[in-house]
Amino acid sequence: MNVMHNVSRVVHDKVSPNPLQTIRVNCEGAINALDTSKDNSQVVVAGRNVFKIYNIEEEKFEEKLNLRVGKNLNLNYSSTDVAWNHIEDHYLASAATNGSVVLWDLNRHSHSKQEFVFSGQHTRTVNRVRFHENDAHLLLSGSQDGSMHIFDLRKHASSTVFKSGNSIRDVQWCPPRFNDFFFAAADESGNVHMWDMRRPDRPEKQITAAHNGPVFTVDWHPEERHLFATGGRDKTIKIWDFPKNQVVHQIHTLASVARIRWRPQRRHFIASCSFVVDFSVSVWDINRPYVPFASFDRHTDVATGIIWRRDDPHVIYSSSRDFYLYQHVFKDAKRPADELVPAGLDMSIHGDISYATLEKPDLTVKSGRFFTTTRKDVSKTEEFLAYKNSLMFTIANADKCLSMDYFVDCARNYQLCGAPLQEMCKHNSELAERYNNIQVAQSWSMLKVMFASSSEPKQLVGASTTARREAPQETSVTAIPTNEISNEDTDESSHTSDEEDYKKENLTNIARGQIIPEGWDILFAEGDQDIPYNNIDGLQEWTLQHEAFQPRHEIKDHGNPLDSIQNGHDSPTISANESENNTLSIPHPNNSSKEEEVLGLFRNTLELPEFRFADYVSRMLSHYAEQGDVQTSVCILIVLGPKYRPQIEPEIQENWFLSYLDLLARFQLWTTANKIIKLSHLPQVNMLNQQSTRIHVNCHRCNRPLQRVGWLCDRCKLVVNNCSLCHLPVKGLFIWCQGCSHGGHLSHMKEWFNLNKQCPTGCGHLCEFT
Repeated sequence: MNVMHNVSRVVHDKVSPNPLQTIRVNCEGAINALDTSKDNSQVVVAGRNVFKIYNIEEEKFEEKLNLRVGKNLNLNYSSTDVAWNHIEDHYLASAATNGSVVLWDLNRHSHSKQEFVFSGQHTRTVNRVRFHENDAHLLLSGSQDGSMHIFDLRKHASSTVFKSGNSIRDVQWCPPRFNDFFFAAADESGNVHMWDMRRPDRPEKQITAAHNGPVFTVDWHPEERHLFATGGRDKTIKIWDFPKNQVVHQIHTLASVARIRWRPQRRHFIASCSFVVDFSVSVWDINRPYVPFASFDRHTDVATGIIWRRDDPHVIYSSSRDFYLYQHVFKDAKRPADELVPAGLDMSIHGDISYATLEKPDLTVKSGRFFTTTRKDVSKTEEFLAYKNSLMFTIANADKCLSMDYFVDCARNYQLCGAPLQEMCKHNSELAERYNNIQVAQSWSMLKVMFASSSEPKQLVGASTTARREAPQETSVTAIPTNEISNEDTDESSHTSDEEDYKKENLTNIARGQIIPEGWDILFAEGDQDIPYNNIDGLQEWTLQHEAFQPRHEIKDHGNPLDSIQNGHDSPTISANESENNTLSIPHPNNSSKEEEVLGLFRNTLELPEFRFADYVSRMLSHYAEQGDVQTSVCILIVLGPKYRPQIEPEIQENWFLSYLDLLARFQLWTTANKIIKLSHLPQVNMLNQQSTRIHVNCHRCNRPLQRVGWLCDRCKLVVNNCSLCHLPVKGLFIWCQGCSHGGHLSHMKEWFNLNKQCPTGCGHLCEFT
């Protein structure tokens, strides 16, 4: 017995016998929430297409009741949350996607257990419902419309309404042993408000910007009065000292935090699950914030709900979008902390590397290698706790390749907008190559080749000219510039040489449109050169509206000497279709079969196949993100734009953007971060620079926030923008202290605080002038 008392609670959790075992059941639908009954004998699961109650037995879950019954299965049966009344346990409440709150009575004798529907109070999706732990007739709800309602089940009506300026994601009653009237609400702007149900006009306390982004979940500590936990999209769980509004512990998770629940009878342990990426249920020791104490990874999709068994801290229930409900026991949990090497490594933003390792008594150094000896009967936990000393080393400016100058320079100088895609890719490739990052440079160059050519305009005249230049052996006719032809004085009755006949026939073919010499754009009227080239066989005959020169005599058609070869007989004229084909290629007189080859080559040149690179780009971006280079992934997404952007899940893209913004904030690159937010195509990222833009001003007399009118207090009925020194209203720049709310003209305050530290009104507050 004495030995057992000396064993730590951590070891006790590992060896404590438990008759329960890990079990699961397929609920035949994605689950959004769950809750257990008062005696832990039943569990209810709810989702868009599932609403069932299961009996919890020793070896399995046994389905007891299906609440989705009846003919009218409307949106009231599509649930986002569910709560079980723990005083009158025949009552259930569910939150619907259409804004309704539904009350269920399990004692109803009818086939449908739906008791009453509270509709019309909320105008958008209800995210959370909670029963009061001491009053069975009070039900609290929070909605996307920014309102919270307390429903009285006896009146079947909403008794109290609480208004917030942002969408409510979670509400939680304070444990009755601490305060019977308080509840907490978390919103999408990152704020947490503490409300007194007796005063719905304003919150009693608030934590502004509790998280960098929406707060998705909150939970009061069941044993410690002043401890309060929050979790948000910024991948952190924060433990607050409630009266002081200070963070006393902070846990860093792998992804956005969806749910948190304090572990009963273990004051330092809390469980969490994630919205994206991470499918496991993690149990954290708040004193060790980087590695989970235990992990349950049975789900194949994200977990949507977790709840502890109230009478046993070794059992936790979880639901998931993979249709499964699980009962987890600690004896089957993974222990990530036990598999870690007791050493640490980190790098500063300047490239300095620090690492720490345990200093063991039997540590010896020989030939640069460490030799350790440990007893096999000592657990890793005991070994970790036995050696409390450690060695720490620092390497300054370890290597140029580890320096973050590359990251900072690319963040500042990457070209992400305002230029054609090929120019941006070329600029970014050269910037990456300057730092010898060949892989990233090649990626930018490949993107230029993949997508830049598709945005270049194609013209038939230029293309046909190029085709003839590429195959000069197929053309036996030489084009003559216009000025040379116009200067010749030829007479139809006298042809002294074959060269002159040859030139005249060229002139005839040009007039017909059979030959388009390079540099002869002046022969076309405005708009004539914009000829459709999608269907070469369907080209219409080209018509010259104006001659480029004034002929001195009538130009007669003497025929083309190649026509007889092409048509198979001596014919002075050719058909329209043959004329169109001759426009595209001039066959060699000695090899007429070459004509179709040249024509086919020309068609293939104009109608290139459509290559789809989206899959390759998606894999490339995922590769960079997995390596930790979210900068490259985010910048490529922005440069490609909506036309070429690959189809990657928005949650994953959002995670990349937030990680990149977090890195930019660490280097204080605020301008670049704001540019990334502005260029982002994701609404949840693009709205970040629109949050926390409101500055709250308090009345310096009653300390009440000025909400209705900016410079008039509703309670005191006085103007509050008077200068504390000259006592005149401030009409220009007004500066005030956020501690005592006193202020005045900027010039007056500057003169005062050059010589004094206390408030000029004599209130005794030590104001800080910055």
